[in-house]
Amino acid sequence: MQTALRASLPETELAGRANFAPHARVVREERPVQASGLPLSIRGLRKSFGDNEVLRGIDLHIPAGQFVAIVGKSGCGKSTLLRLIAGLDKIDAGSLSFGQEIQPEDIRVMFQEPRLLPWARVLANVEVGLGRDRASSDAHARAEKALIEVGLADKRDQWPSVLSGGQKQRVALGRALVSRPRVLAFDEPLGALDALTRISMQRLLERVWRDQGFTAILVTHDVSEAVALADRVLVIEEGRIAHDVTVNAARPRQRGSAELAGLEGSILSHLLSADDRT
Repeated sequence: MQTALRASLPETELAGRANFAPHARVVREERPVQASGLPLSIRGLRKSFGDNEVLRGIDLHIPAGQFVAIVGKSGCGKSTLLRLIAGLDKIDAGSLSFGQEIQPEDIRVMFQEPRLLPWARVLANVEVGLGRDRASSDAHARAEKALIEVGLADKRDQWPSVLSGGQKQRVALGRALVSRPRVLAFDEPLGALDALTRISMQRLLERVWRDQGFTAILVTHDVSEAVALADRVLVIEEGRIAHDVTVNAARPRQRGSAELAGLEGSILSHLLSADDRT
């Protein structure tokens, strides 16, 4: 696989260099141990759908192993950016590089819907994430290990139809983790969960990120979720990075703390002021 997707391929947008978002400071004490994640560099990324220019010039660098959250109002381009990073859509202009040659299993995506196979039991659903390695002799063992990591070892022989919403998302997370990805993209994976289940899943996401060291990119509408999980929060506005916030709060994060509330308020204020300007 190519290390960069360039303007000759149909993928993201080209950005005005004046709109380059400053790199967030790397907070070394927050980095996962033995980080295995990939760095990501984006230059001049543009993407349109027909006459609708969704991304108007993204310049961005994400260090290996960083946890980045992307927020913004509906239609701002955050999910489009995530899909381009994951290789699910093609860029129109610009470049996207992971700094080295990558394999398909290096990048995985977790969506809001679990997308489980209803005719396959839980263990078999997790094995799907192995892709071409699904037929390997250790496929069962790897899938079982992934289920242990997400706390569902006792559900290995269950059908998806008998699982709760949170359990289905844990299976989906296990499926994403089983191939040991180096970049894991989350497209609002917790949006349909109730409040308590959502908090539990947030803690699980943070734990597996710290244990495995992948680069995490989370798209969410929930600003409190963004500051609770991420090292860095990017605010997308009209197809550009309008705000780049470093979250220096120590882990584990203290939900409801004045520090996180202040960061959340600052980001929400920026989002609301953007509405006032339109």
